[in-house]
Amino acid sequence: MSELTENAFMEKIVSLCKRRGFIFQSSEIYGGINGFWDFGPLGAELRKNIRDCWWNDMVRSRDDVVGLESAIIMHPKVWEASGHVAGFNDPMVDCKVSKQRFRADQLFFAAVIVDGKAAGYVSALESEKTAEELQEKAETFKRKKALAGKLEPVQARDFTQAKPDEIPLIPSPATGEAGSLTAPRAFNMMLQTWVGALRDESSIAYLRPETAQGMFVDFKAVVDTGRVKIPFGVAQIGKSFRNEITPRNFIFRSREFEQMEMEYFISDEDDWAKWHRYWIDWCRNWLVSVGIPAAKLSEYNHPREKLSHYSKGTTDIMFQFPFGAQELWGIAARGNYDLSQHAKFSGVAMEYFDDAARRRFVPHVVEPAVGVDRIMLAILCSAYAEDEAPDEKGKMESRVVLRFAPRIAPVKAAIFPLLKNKPELVAKAKEVRDLLRPHLNVFYDEAGAIGRRYRRQDEIGTPFGVTVDFDTLGEKGDELRDTVTVRDRDTMKQERMKISKLLEFLLSKIH
Repeated sequence: MSELTENAFMEKIVSLCKRRGFIFQSSEIYGGINGFWDFGPLGAELRKNIRDCWWNDMVRSRDDVVGLESAIIMHPKVWEASGHVAGFNDPMVDCKVSKQRFRADQLFFAAVIVDGKAAGYVSALESEKTAEELQEKAETFKRKKALAGKLEPVQARDFTQAKPDEIPLIPSPATGEAGSLTAPRAFNMMLQTWVGALRDESSIAYLRPETAQGMFVDFKAVVDTGRVKIPFGVAQIGKSFRNEITPRNFIFRSREFEQMEMEYFISDEDDWAKWHRYWIDWCRNWLVSVGIPAAKLSEYNHPREKLSHYSKGTTDIMFQFPFGAQELWGIAARGNYDLSQHAKFSGVAMEYFDDAARRRFVPHVVEPAVGVDRIMLAILCSAYAEDEAPDEKGKMESRVVLRFAPRIAPVKAAIFPLLKNKPELVAKAKEVRDLLRPHLNVFYDEAGAIGRRYRRQDEIGTPFGVTVDFDTLGEKGDELRDTVTVRDRDTMKQERMKISKLLEFLLSKIH
């Protein structure tokens, strides 16, 4: 896929999401606010289905995982113990001319070397083609400066590696001019607020940057009340907030997002690598079950030198987005760091008593953590397709279709009376709608030609269309009375079915 095609594909996804009510820019009538998104009627349904599928498979279908909902605002000591107050920082670079701000580790530069001598610098923001972009800019630089000699291949470095004497020479990606970039400095990404009537140091609190700490802080309460036995997990779905320097790539990186995390507690003597591998495989299989192609997934194992000091191993499940392969789901072996820290800061023991072994220990944990927003974007990118379909007269025309897995599709079935000006057809179609509605999210549509109605449902990913026609009313005899036509979104094949069998059929295809 060329860069133009990648950009065009992403633009089509964004356009479809707005046009069909999946995703809107937050506060758009006031010009929007960067890094925040609203989810329309179809987006809200899709997200709910993603959450419900994850919760059902992660919690309700297992004996060893329980659920939790912790508060968004917690005692500020929680974030001191976890290390977020002191260490939850990104290196930040400001452009003094454009007033734009960049993450230093996402801003790349390279020296322009001609005949072994540095002639200047070029810069580019991180992307799938950063090295190519820097090379092109180096060639342009050489041409504009009319430099003779051989241009060496660029060696890309991120801005955290820039030496003090290089910083004034590196051009800003916003202006293309050197001399306006500041040296990198720490920027804490937690969003701060105040609790209570006073605004002083004693009332400072934070919007949580992750849901994980709620499960660690409540570990003892869950053990005391939940009748759980090691190994066991605590799962949670909830909003988190990070003051990202550069939100980007639509909903991929936002300042308000929703996480689905699970902390799986194991014995300190257990084989952590075995459980780590187990949860990597579980997560990959789950992604496939909600419609993400296995071929678009890969694994990235964090090298030892880049691991957090407490991590025994971290693996990211990567997805091939239009803008490159990026992290979709992180699975980290966190050791006993979090529980130990909270025990140290709170003075409350975070131990588990093993009845069989007659000993106490601080459990270790494996954490699969994923964002609802990223899964939603991966699903949209995987589902989007363009092909051709016949209209009501048999003429082929182009169509846009979202091939959602039925279990996460926002609308499961659309109900159509063949004609809206025939009261008996409309009445029967509404009977079918009312039959299905208690069990499935269905949509009733009587506006326009039947082919156009199919196209509208294809574009929002509805897997099945149910048409009530004159055969349903028995015009061709009792054999077809009380039957409907069921159309498959992907194959566009239609089959005749008794209304009495319809619900059973749909449920078998959707769950």
